Amino acid sequence: MAISCSFFLFMVFTMMDHHVGGENVSEELRCGGNGPAIRFPFRLKDMRQPDHCGFPEFTLSCTHSNQTLLELPISVKLFVEMINYTTQVIQLYDPNHCFPRDHQLSRLNLSYSPFQFEELPYNYDYYPPEGYGLFNCSETVHERNDIHRISCLSGHTHQVYALDFYDSHSLWELPILSCTKMYNIRYVPEDVVWGDVNILRLKWSSPDCRRCERRGKNCRILKKNNSTDESKTERFPKGASKKLVLIVIGAILGSFLLVLVVFAGYRVYRYDKVEKENQAKIKTFLEDYRNLKPTRYAYSDIRRITNEFADKLGQGAYGTVFKGKLSNEIYVAVKILNISKGNGEEFLNEVGTMGTIHHVNVVRLVGFCADGFRRALVYEFLSNNSLDKFISSADVKNQFLGWDKLQDIAIGIAKGIEYLHQGCDQRILHFDIKPHNILLDQNFNPKISDFGLAKLCSKDQSVVSMTTARGTMGYIAPEVFSRNFGNVTYKVDVYSFGMLLLEMVGGRKNVEVTTENISQVYFPEWIYNFLEKKEDLRVFIEDDGDALIAKKLSIVGLWCIQWHPMNRPSMKVAVQMLQGGDNLTMPPNPFASTNTTRTNARIPAMNVGQELEVIPESE
Repeated sequence: MAISCSFFLFMVFTMMDHHVGGENVSEELRCGGNGPAIRFPFRLKDMRQPDHCGFPEFTLSCTHSNQTLLELPISVKLFVEMINYTTQVIQLYDPNHCFPRDHQLSRLNLSYSPFQFEELPYNYDYYPPEGYGLFNCSETVHERNDIHRISCLSGHTHQVYALDFYDSHSLWELPILSCTKMYNIRYVPEDVVWGDVNILRLKWSSPDCRRCERRGKNCRILKKNNSTDESKTERFPKGASKKLVLIVIGAILGSFLLVLVVFAGYRVYRYDKVEKENQAKIKTFLEDYRNLKPTRYAYSDIRRITNEFADKLGQGAYGTVFKGKLSNEIYVAVKILNISKGNGEEFLNEVGTMGTIHHVNVVRLVGFCADGFRRALVYEFLSNNSLDKFISSADVKNQFLGWDKLQDIAIGIAKGIEYLHQGCDQRILHFDIKPHNILLDQNFNPKISDFGLAKLCSKDQSVVSMTTARGTMGYIAPEVFSRNFGNVTYKVDVYSFGMLLLEMVGGRKNVEVTTENISQVYFPEWIYNFLEKKEDLRVFIEDDGDALIAKKLSIVGLWCIQWHPMNRPSMKVAVQMLQGGDNLTMPPNPFASTNTTRTNARIPAMNVGQELEVIPESE
């Protein structure tokens, strides 16, 4: 398309050059803003005008001070004041206001010029060749008709006189000893010779364009058979060159707009094609999915359920969640997916995973909407929002659920993740376990939500192929960023769960950050050091039983965030550790901080990673 556009523009410029050159059209020029208009038969030298714009004898030029200059035969250069194309008269002047100075008039010869004097000198046909003689005299001479003083050449110590040679007796009137002849001036009007006027008016008779001018048209050189006949001219409408330029500019602008329209049309076509492919993929998936339980809603149903999106619950990277109510008085949470995000992968992930699983600790998918470009997911509504609301503030006691309830929530989350890893036909890796994605029902039972980043994997194999990291910073396992820590397996969810456990404990920690305790800011390392020293955790604890629960959650969390996946427990083992006794073995130190007091870390005998397998990603 770009090559075609370039070729089209090249053809436009070629046609413009052909028409402008072929029609001999020349634009009107000026040397300065107030200078005379220059057009046929005159042409302006050194202004990139072709020769056919004017005749050679009518060539003008511009001075450095933007004055218009005409050079007559025998190198007589005069400045142009005005050009009248209707009367065919050009008006010249001398910048020094003295034509007789510098021998200008002595060299003037119009015999080989297309110009003639507008008014011939008196008795022109009978004048002898000498014309006038200029004499420099030291004495004053009495003036008369044939002897005239030239004031612009005279001074205090000398006088210059023009002597008419037509009367031979005039010479005897001059004092011979005090006068010296300067030069002769040929036939020019006497008032110009005498320096009384500073204007020289010349006319030309050929080419005769006066009839063209009176009709509002211009002349140009007539060309035939690629040869210029300088004696002939033809008429053409005035302003034809401007019209042609406007036509060419219109063609260029039109071609540019055409390119924009074609490009915009291509973009729309491409977007429509990609979107149709996405819709076809979703349609195929939904046809295979039609026998399963989630209900399919029309977009009009979604608007009715949410009361025209009146109650907004929250907003995430992939969509906005609204509160809604079904006809049977059941409340739901409706997630409207962003059209501009992704290519439908999140929609397929959520429906494909949540629609096939049913567990007490996994949010239930009630229905979905795939109506053209509009896509939505309808979940069961959980009245107590997400877990992060109850673990983010250390000092607000009325938001603290109690350590027994926190332990129950931890066990419920662990069972939900274990179900995703082992209880489904295919292993489901969530990839985004964090407090924000753990919702709580009216009895504070936890339910895992937001499966937009989930992947389905085969149970009998182990490594997941990934092109980009996915998840939330702070909860992403190190092997997701670097394969030096091992392959990406279901242990990435174990790591995220461990960080969640430590955050549940750390949310109760009440430590002021100062320069003295800056090393305690990273709570997982701080909690490891306290546990290793066998000290009590100084957190929001009511009695010794609560301290034991906090210690258990901390130890299990530290086991789950081991750097190498082989050292982390499976979710099944994590559930057993949370439900079992309080005599848990301390894990190896997962931190490399220089502030830790631990020097010889004991490697516990507990082997929690022997069941690791390679999991390939299922599409």
